[in-house]
Amino acid sequence: MSTVEQQISEEIQKAISANDVILFMKGTPEAPRCGFSARTVAALEALGTPFAAVDILPDPRIRQQLSALSDWPTIPQLFVKGELIGGADIVAEMYESGELAEVLGADRQAGAAPEGDANPPLTIENRLN
Repeated sequence: MSTVEQQISEEIQKAISANDVILFMKGTPEAPRCGFSARTVAALEALGTPFAAVDILPDPRIRQQLSALSDWPTIPQLFVKGELIGGADIVAEMYESGELAEVLGADRQAGAAPEGDANPPLTIENRLN
């Protein structure tokens, strides 16, 4: 592994450790660049869950190092308290069953409309490139 790849891997690990809920995705929560990322963001926002997000598109090495670290090939990847939850399909299934709300500690039932103004998702600066 090159020095740059090692630095990227370390930054990914720091980001996962520093954020209770973090989504590695294509694009940003405000402008997802694929349908799978958009679906995952929608599930988190529907539960009113604050989350950090990292856009993996600016540098292909981010995706490469993330997948090597998580042993998960697809994007998006959702981590909760340092643990990989999964990608879009798993997050959608968990959302529909109510399990995602449990894992996130959300006090809304799955599918319930957010009350009042939902907190916007946190976005961490992408310093991985």
